Amino acid sequence: MTVLRLDNITKRFGALTANDGVSLELAEGEILALLGENGAGKTTLMNILFGHYAADEGSVHVFGKELPPGRPRAAIEAGVGMVHQHFTLAGNLSVLDNVMLGSEPLGRLRSRRDEGRARLMALSEKFGLPVDPEAKVSKLSVGERQRVEILKALYRDARILILDEPTAVLARPEAQRLFETLRGMTGQGLSIIFISHKLNEVMAASHRVAVLRGGRKVAERKTSETTPEELAELMVGRRVTRPKREAHAVGGPILKAEGVTVEIDGKRHLDDVSFTLNRGEILGIVGVSGNGQAGLGALLSGLAAPVSGRLLLEGREIGGLGPRAFIAEGIGRIPEDRHAEGVVGELTVWENAVLERLSSPDYSRRGFVRRGEGRAHAAKLIERFDVRGADPETRIRLLSGGNMQKLILGRVLAAAPKVILANQPTRGLDEGAIAAVHAELLAARAGGAAIILISEELEEALGLSDRLQAIVGGRLSASVPAEEADPRRLGLMMAGVWEEGGHAA
Repeated sequence: MTVLRLDNITKRFGALTANDGVSLELAEGEILALLGENGAGKTTLMNILFGHYAADEGSVHVFGKELPPGRPRAAIEAGVGMVHQHFTLAGNLSVLDNVMLGSEPLGRLRSRRDEGRARLMALSEKFGLPVDPEAKVSKLSVGERQRVEILKALYRDARILILDEPTAVLARPEAQRLFETLRGMTGQGLSIIFISHKLNEVMAASHRVAVLRGGRKVAERKTSETTPEELAELMVGRRVTRPKREAHAVGGPILKAEGVTVEIDGKRHLDDVSFTLNRGEILGIVGVSGNGQAGLGALLSGLAAPVSGRLLLEGREIGGLGPRAFIAEGIGRIPEDRHAEGVVGELTVWENAVLERLSSPDYSRRGFVRRGEGRAHAAKLIERFDVRGADPETRIRLLSGGNMQKLILGRVLAAAPKVILANQPTRGLDEGAIAAVHAELLAARAGGAAIILISEELEEALGLSDRLQAIVGGRLSASVPAEEADPRRLGLMMAGVWEEGGHAA
C-alpha cells in the first residue's frame, strides 16, 4: 500500500531551483533512502513534505489525502514525523518534558505527566529505544538524544518517519544500532525515509533508493539491484574515486606533545599524551567517539592549555597561548563541529571567510575592515573549492553542511598554514566532496604542511595517514606506520589493545 506520494514538487529560492519536478512514492513498511550530493535538494524536499516550506508547484498526499502546503501541524496530524540532522531538543528539560512539549492542549490546567510517562515507556519498549524519562537532555550522549527525537515523533503517532542525515553525528557503533532499530520498526508498520550520502549505510539499511542531483530525481533503484559504484556515479554525475596517498620524503619534527594532560570543566580529557608530527606528513588519530578527541582538538586549537606537560611548535612552547596566537603561529584548524565552532551563521560567506584573519593588513586597515578585499577573497574560495549555492553576500547558515565545510577548508588552506588540525574533516559530506577534501589535504601534505587527522572513519584514516595512533580514554597508543596497519589492527587499537598485548588502561 502506498502511504506517501509527492507529485511534481518544485521549489525555488530566488534564482536557485532547489527542487525541480520531483515525484516520489513510499510504501507501507518500506525504508526509502534519499541519496544525493550536499545541496542536491534532499532536505528541501523533506521540509516541503513536513510543511516547513510550501512548494511552488506540485502536491503531497499522505494516506491518500492531500496535505495543505506549509503547515507542519497538518503533517503531524496526518502521521508524518521528522527528525532533523541538528536536534531541536531543550537541553535544560527532561526527556519526558521534551517528548510531551507541544503535545497537550493549551487550555489544560495540569500536564498529564503520569499518562505521558506510561505512554513514552510503552513506545520505548515497543520500538527498542531505551530512555530514562527523567534524565536531563543536556546530560545525554548524541545517540541517546537521537532516540529522544525519534520517540518524540512516535509519541505524536507518526506512521511515516523522516530522518535527515541520521548518522551525521553518530559514531559507527551507534549508527549500526540505529539501523537495526529502524529495520525492526518497519516490521511494526512504520514507513521510513532517510536522507543520506553514505553509500554503505544506504546499501545496508534501505529497500529502495531515490537519487537527487541538482534538484532533480535522476534515478530510482531497488537496493538489491544496484551497487555503491553505480549509486556514486548517479549521485555525482561522473565516476568518483578517492585520491591515494603516495610515499614521499617527510621532513623533521615541527609539533610535539610531551606528557600533556588536559582538563576541561574539571574533567580530564587527555592523560599524559605524547606524539611527534613531522613536516609533510599526516598523522592519523583514530578512536571511538568520546575518548578524548574533543580534548585533543581543543589543545591543538589553543582552546585548552595543558595542566601538565608541554606542547612545542618548532621547539618553542605554545601550550596556553590561545587561539589567536595559534593562528598567528601558522596553525590552521578544521573543527569537528562546523556550526558551533567553524562559522557564525548570521554572518555572510565573505565575513566568515576572513573571520580568522581580520588582524591581517590584507583584510583590515586602521581598525576598519577592507570589505572589497574580503568579498574578492570569498569569491576565489567559492570558485576554487566548489562552494555551491553561495555568493560572498549569502548568509552562511543558508548553505548545506557540506558546502559550509568546503568553505572552512578553503579558509584554512588559503592561509598556507604550517600545521593543520583536520578534526572529522569529511563528516556529513557526500562522496564527491569527500574525494575533493582528501585531494586538498594530500596536496597540502605534498606542499610540506604537517597534518593531524582526527577521524572515526577507518577507511579515511588508512587512506590518508602516513602514521596512525589510537586514542582511548584520553591516552594515545604508540604510532604505527600506515603500511603496517589494517582495519583489524586498528580496531584492536581502538579497543585499547596495544603493543604486545598491552592495554590502554
